[in-house]
Amino acid sequence: MVGPGQGGGQPLQNANPLIYRRSGERPVTAREEDDELPDIIDDREIFDLIRSINDPEHPLTLEELNVVEQVRVKVNDAESTVSVEFTPTIPHCSMATLIGLSIKVKLIRSLPERFKLDVHITPGTHVSEHAVNKQLADKERVAAALENSHLLEVVNQCLSARS
Repeated sequence: MVGPGQGGGQPLQNANPLIYRRSGERPVTAREEDDELPDIIDDREIFDLIRSINDPEHPLTLEELNVVEQVRVKVNDAESTVSVEFTPTIPHCSMATLIGLSIKVKLIRSLPERFKLDVHITPGTHVSEHAVNKQLADKERVAAALENSHLLEVVNQCLSARS
């Protein structure tokens, strides 16, 4: 996959990222298999949705780069809230907004509409965290970004399964 930082003569910002081990698959419980019981969405279910998102610059997932971790996902099913903190690999990462947008789009496409989503940078891990967080929290700006066909194509590449 060729991301925005590749191919155009632009060097990668983090050419040799540290790669982390993927966590194992979550075992399915008897409660989850019982169609008579309500399906409560929990932290691990949200983490499983976002862990395999592709990084825009590297042929690695956000989990492999430790950009997303289960401990930084908080869900309150009863209040219909999901909060995801993500940690860019470097403090000056220009892809932070794109990564956050990809996480948000994955959750919008995967969850019932009742959920209020908060996707933001882990505090203290990026030089522009306030500006990026403000963009990601603004519904109009997110909607406008997704109307940009090039940006939507890049987000879809991040969300697509690797071949």
